Amino acid sequence: MKRTLQLALDFVDLPRAVKVAREAVAAGVENLEAGTPLIKSCGLEAVRVLRKEFPAVKLVADLKVMDTGRLEAEMAFKAGADVVVVLAAASDETIREAVEASRNYGGQVMVDLMEESARLDRACSVEKLGIDYLGVHLAIDEQMKGKISFDFLRQVCQKVSLPVAVAGGLNSENVVEAVKAGASILIVGGAITKAPDVAEAVAKFRQAITTGQPVRTQLYWRADQEKVREVLSRVSTANLSDALHRRGWLDGIHPVSSGVKMVGPAITVRTYPGDWAKPVEAVDMAEAGQVIVIDAGGVPPAVWGELATHSCITKGVAGVVIHGAIRDVEDIRKMSFPAFAKVITPQAGEPKGLGEINVPLRFGGQEILSGDWLVGDSDGVVVIPKAILVEVANRAADVLEKENRLRKEIQEGGTLSSIAEVLKWEKPR
Repeated sequence: MKRTLQLALDFVDLPRAVKVAREAVAAGVENLEAGTPLIKSCGLEAVRVLRKEFPAVKLVADLKVMDTGRLEAEMAFKAGADVVVVLAAASDETIREAVEASRNYGGQVMVDLMEESARLDRACSVEKLGIDYLGVHLAIDEQMKGKISFDFLRQVCQKVSLPVAVAGGLNSENVVEAVKAGASILIVGGAITKAPDVAEAVAKFRQAITTGQPVRTQLYWRADQEKVREVLSRVSTANLSDALHRRGWLDGIHPVSSGVKMVGPAITVRTYPGDWAKPVEAVDMAEAGQVIVIDAGGVPPAVWGELATHSCITKGVAGVVIHGAIRDVEDIRKMSFPAFAKVITPQAGEPKGLGEINVPLRFGGQEILSGDWLVGDSDGVVVIPKAILVEVANRAADVLEKENRLRKEIQEGGTLSSIAEVLKWEKPR
């Protein structure tokens, strides 16, 4: 079976989409997809521009049609699309209308099985409506939760006779699983569009598809709970703040040392200013890889110093965050231990034993519960609620990957303002 590589251009700015498409087509991509974000941002002008630029390439318009099947399909075919995508959640009549339009204009229709409509019975029923392709689509919001499986794809491929496309989270490692599951069209987005070297990324996919052997990649995969620490160790606090919609950072908490990285779940401590009894007791309770988070009121005297740091290193504690004071910072810097605090002072407190361990804390504009994860670097500290840990980690990885591509385009002579089309997105005044 021939395997077709289709590139999803899920940009919001047309010039960047065209630039990546040129590199990808030159490297051997057969199909180009005007992604839904691109069409929503630029309209069907995106299809017209891509058609003019790439007259020999099969062009897919991912309209995700839900209603007015004939009208929307006709618009896309007239603009130059070869294939129009309709959602399986649409009514049978909407799909039939799109199919009739495709016959009038010499085009084709793909029906996208996505979210609630990703059912085997729906795949079988829409096949009878005269469509040309079925698409199995893992939504981006699902990918971010680490939910990537090819089981449903395999079931669809075994049940229907149409060519089946697969989209959502493909990289040069797992694309082999998609091929083995029976997909004939492999729709790739970020693993190519976010790559600094598009040609190299396409070549890796080609190698994996042709040989049936995964090509290892450090990027473009999404973690589950077991691999979340690996992702968080790779992304920055700036990436995480972006993933949290500019939230999550601890106001007033700064790194004691530069160039250190802290990642781990919290063990929380509430104590009084200068009372270091509960903080050092927490060291005994902490497990390797945890972060000790101390609320000491945000003022001196110090509740942490060199000796507590030595204890942490011995136990494998990942770091300490102090809403209060720390001392012995020169020694702590020499140990390269990730410590973050609000105040630096030479003044020590006394161990009075007041306070609590593993209680909710609130400081720096954030609530911190035991088990929430903290990431710290030279920019400061970000808190990730444990309930959304995997999703935030994956969204931060997506931010990192996109910035890698932007950095390459800037190095090639662009500016951030021009690449991001800042003026286009300014609010009217």
